[in-house]
Amino acid sequence: MTIVQWLLLPAFVHVAWVYVIAFRMGAAKQRDLREGLVRLEDVSLDSSRWTERTRKLNNNYNNQFELPVFFYAILPLMILLVKVDWLMVVLAWVFVASRILHSIVHTGSNIVMQRGGAFMIGFVAVALMWLWFGLRLYVIG
Repeated sequence: MTIVQWLLLPAFVHVAWVYVIAFRMGAAKQRDLREGLVRLEDVSLDSSRWTERTRKLNNNYNNQFELPVFFYAILPLMILLVKVDWLMVVLAWVFVASRILHSIVHTGSNIVMQRGGAFMIGFVAVALMWLWFGLRLYVIG
Protein backbone atom coordinates (compact mmCIF):
# COMPACT_ATOMS: atom_id res chain seq x y z
CA MET A 1 0.00 0.00 0.00
CA THR A 2 1.07 3.56 -0.62
CA ILE A 3 1.38 6.07 2.19
CA VAL A 4 -1.75 7.83 0.91
CA GLN A 5 -3.69 4.57 1.17
CA TRP A 6 -2.41 4.17 4.73
CA LEU A 7 -3.57 7.72 5.49
CA LEU A 8 -7.04 7.15 4.05
CA LEU A 9 -7.58 3.76 5.72
CA PRO A 10 -8.50 5.29 9.11
CA ALA A 11 -11.01 7.53 7.32
CA PHE A 12 -12.66 4.43 5.80
CA VAL A 13 -12.72 2.84 9.27
CA HIS A 14 -14.34 5.95 10.74
CA VAL A 15 -16.95 6.10 7.99
CA ALA A 16 -17.79 2.44 8.62
CA TRP A 17 -18.02 3.17 12.37
CA VAL A 18 -20.46 6.04 11.73
CA TYR A 19 -22.66 3.62 9.78
CA VAL A 20 -22.53 1.16 12.69
CA ILE A 21 -23.72 3.92 15.03
CA ALA A 22 -26.42 4.98 12.56
CA PHE A 23 -27.78 1.43 12.25
CA ARG A 24 -27.72 1.00 16.05
CA MET A 25 -29.52 4.34 16.44
CA GLY A 26 -32.16 3.39 13.88
CA ALA A 27 -32.72 0.03 15.56
CA ALA A 28 -33.03 1.71 18.97
CA LYS A 29 -35.59 4.18 17.62
CA GLN A 30 -37.62 1.38 16.06
CA ARG A 31 -37.45 -0.56 19.33
CA ASP A 32 -38.64 2.46 21.33
CA LEU A 33 -41.58 2.94 18.97
CA ARG A 34 -42.44 -0.77 18.75
CA GLU A 35 -42.34 -1.17 22.55
CA GLY A 36 -44.54 1.91 22.99
CA LEU A 37 -41.91 3.77 24.98
CA VAL A 38 -42.42 6.83 22.76
CA ARG A 39 -44.92 7.90 20.16
CA LEU A 40 -43.83 9.29 16.81
CA GLU A 41 -45.73 12.51 17.52
CA ASP A 42 -43.73 12.94 20.74
CA VAL A 43 -40.33 12.80 19.07
CA SER A 44 -41.03 14.43 15.72
CA LEU A 45 -39.84 17.82 17.03
CA ASP A 46 -38.29 16.93 20.38
CA SER A 47 -35.49 14.36 20.35
CA SER A 48 -35.16 14.60 24.14
CA ARG A 49 -38.25 12.41 24.44
CA TRP A 50 -36.50 9.28 23.15
CA THR A 51 -35.35 6.80 25.78
CA GLU A 52 -31.94 7.35 27.36
CA ARG A 53 -30.25 4.55 25.38
CA THR A 54 -31.59 6.00 22.12
CA ARG A 55 -30.57 9.56 23.03
CA LYS A 56 -27.02 8.35 23.74
CA LEU A 57 -26.81 6.82 20.27
CA ASN A 58 -28.41 9.86 18.67
CA ASN A 59 -26.05 12.25 20.46
CA ASN A 60 -23.04 10.12 19.58
CA TYR A 61 -24.08 9.98 15.94
CA ASN A 62 -24.27 13.78 15.89
CA ASN A 63 -20.83 13.97 17.57
CA GLN A 64 -19.35 12.13 14.60
CA PHE A 65 -19.97 15.23 12.47
CA GLU A 66 -18.42 17.80 14.79
CA LEU A 67 -14.70 17.33 15.58
CA PRO A 68 -14.18 14.95 12.62
CA VAL A 69 -14.81 17.90 10.27
CA PHE A 70 -11.25 19.05 11.03
CA PHE A 71 -9.95 15.54 10.31
CA TYR A 72 -11.70 15.27 6.96
CA ALA A 73 -10.73 18.80 5.95
CA ILE A 74 -7.03 18.13 6.32
CA LEU A 75 -6.88 14.82 4.45
CA PRO A 76 -7.34 16.16 0.90
CA LEU A 77 -5.06 19.12 1.63
CA MET A 78 -2.22 16.82 2.70
CA ILE A 79 -2.71 14.61 -0.32
CA LEU A 80 -3.03 17.42 -2.88
CA LEU A 81 -0.04 19.31 -1.49
CA VAL A 82 2.01 16.11 -1.10
CA LYS A 83 2.57 16.51 2.64
CA VAL A 84 1.59 13.01 3.76
CA ASP A 85 4.13 11.31 6.01
CA TRP A 86 4.11 8.53 8.59
CA LEU A 87 3.51 10.92 11.49
CA MET A 88 0.24 11.97 9.81
CA VAL A 89 -0.72 8.33 9.32
CA VAL A 90 -0.12 7.55 13.00
CA LEU A 91 -2.04 10.65 14.11
CA ALA A 92 -4.93 9.71 11.81
CA TRP A 93 -5.11 6.26 13.42
CA VAL A 94 -4.95 7.78 16.91
CA PHE A 95 -7.78 10.14 16.00
CA VAL A 96 -10.03 7.38 14.65
CA ALA A 97 -9.25 5.07 17.57
CA SER A 98 -10.19 7.90 19.94
CA ARG A 99 -13.51 8.41 18.13
CA ILE A 100 -14.33 4.73 18.47
CA LEU A 101 -13.37 4.74 22.14
CA HIS A 102 -15.43 7.89 22.66
CA SER A 103 -18.43 6.17 21.06
CA ILE A 104 -18.08 3.05 23.17
CA VAL A 105 -18.00 5.08 26.38
CA HIS A 106 -20.69 7.52 25.22
CA THR A 107 -23.19 4.83 24.24
CA GLY A 108 -22.28 2.54 27.13
CA SER A 109 -21.39 3.64 30.65
CA ASN A 110 -21.33 7.31 29.56
CA ILE A 111 -18.83 8.18 32.30
CA VAL A 112 -18.15 11.80 31.43
CA MET A 113 -14.51 11.83 32.57
CA GLN A 114 -13.70 8.77 30.45
CA ARG A 115 -15.62 10.16 27.51
CA GLY A 116 -13.84 13.49 27.92
CA GLY A 117 -10.48 11.76 28.00
CA ALA A 118 -11.21 9.93 24.76
CA PHE A 119 -12.40 13.20 23.21
CA MET A 120 -9.22 15.01 24.28
CA ILE A 121 -7.02 12.33 22.71
CA GLY A 122 -8.77 12.88 19.39
CA PHE A 123 -8.81 16.64 19.82
CA VAL A 124 -5.05 16.70 20.40
CA ALA A 125 -4.37 14.24 17.57
CA VAL A 126 -6.21 16.32 14.99
CA ALA A 127 -4.70 19.55 16.36
CA LEU A 128 -1.23 18.00 15.96
CA MET A 129 -2.12 17.00 12.41
CA TRP A 130 -2.93 20.62 11.60
CA LEU A 131 0.17 21.89 13.40
CA TRP A 132 2.46 19.44 11.61
CA PHE A 133 0.77 20.19 8.28
CA GLY A 134 1.33 23.92 8.82
CA LEU A 135 4.97 23.36 9.74
CA ARG A 136 5.51 21.17 6.69
CA LEU A 137 3.74 23.67 4.44
CA TYR A 138 5.30 26.93 5.67
CA VAL A 139 8.48 26.13 7.59
CA ILE A 140 10.00 22.72 6.91
CA GLY A 141 8.95 22.25 3.32
